[in-house]
Amino acid sequence: MEFRQVTAFLAVAEELHFGRAAERLHIAQPALSQMIRALERDLDVDLFERTTRRVRLTPAGEALLEPAAAIGTQMDGARRIAQAAQQGLAGRVRIGFGGTSGYSILSRLAREVGERHPGINLDLQPQMYCGEAAIALRDGETDLAIISPPVPAGVEVHVIRQESVMIAMPSGHELAERESVNMGELAGQPFISYAPSHGSQVREVMMRLADDAGFLPQVVQEAPDPYSLLALVGAQVGMAVVVESSDHIRIDGVRYVRLAEGGDSFTLALGWRRNNPSEALAQVLDIVRTLFPSPITT
Repeated sequence: MEFRQVTAFLAVAEELHFGRAAERLHIAQPALSQMIRALERDLDVDLFERTTRRVRLTPAGEALLEPAAAIGTQMDGARRIAQAAQQGLAGRVRIGFGGTSGYSILSRLAREVGERHPGINLDLQPQMYCGEAAIALRDGETDLAIISPPVPAGVEVHVIRQESVMIAMPSGHELAERESVNMGELAGQPFISYAPSHGSQVREVMMRLADDAGFLPQVVQEAPDPYSLLALVGAQVGMAVVVESSDHIRIDGVRYVRLAEGGDSFTLALGWRRNNPSEALAQVLDIVRTLFPSPITT
C-alpha cells in the first residue's frame, strides 16, 4: 500500500464521486481509478461499489476508512515535522556548560527558546567546564557550549562578558570581614578547587593569580560542581576562588570577599562548530545574539 493510494482512497471515500475526488487531488479521473484498482488488487478486496448512478463504500472500504485516516494524519504530521526541522523550527541542540555562570546563561536561553521555538529541544549537559566543553565541540559531541577563548580551530564564539572572580571563605575566617584581599595574603591558606581534568577556567585563573603572587595554592580538596565547592567552604575545609556571579548562592558559613586582582579575569563566551549544519542551532544562535549582545564577536 502506497501513501498516494491511501490519499486517493480517502478522497473518493469522502466525495463518493470519482470526478470530484480527481479534481480535489488535481489528477485525471482515469489515473485516480487506476490507483483505486491497484489498491484493491493489493488488498484483494473491493473497496467501492460503483454504478452509473452512485459510488459507495463496501464493508471492506468502511473497515479501511479509520486506519487509512490515521495513516493520513500520521503522514501529515511527519511532513510538518520534517518541514519544521528543515526550517530550524524543530530539532535538538546539545549544550555543554558548567559553573554558576553557565547555569544563569542557560536558564535565560532555555526560557527564550521555549517561548519562541517550542519545537526545538535543548539537551542540556551540565558539569562540563570550559576545557571539556571546547573539546566536546571540536569532536562534535555538543552543538553549543559555554567556553573561554582561545578555542580549537573551527570553533566560532560569541562573547557574553568579561568574568571577574572573588574569594569565597568561611565566615569565621580572620579575613572574612575585610572588604577585599590581595592574592598574596592567601599564601599558605587551604584552597578548594575543581579537578584539573575538568578544564575549569576558574581553576586556571586561581593558579595564574597565585603564581603572580609568588606561591602555589595548597589545594586540600577538589569539588565536582559549584554547589559542592561552596558547601565545603561553609564546612570550613578551605577557601575558594569563584566567579562573581556566585554571590547569589547563599550557603550558611560562606562569605564572599572581593579579590583585588580578580577583575576581568577571563572571557566568557558561547561557542559552536563553524561547519555545524543544524538549522535548529542557527535559530538558537539568533536568540543568543539577541539575548546577549556583545561588542566582541570572534
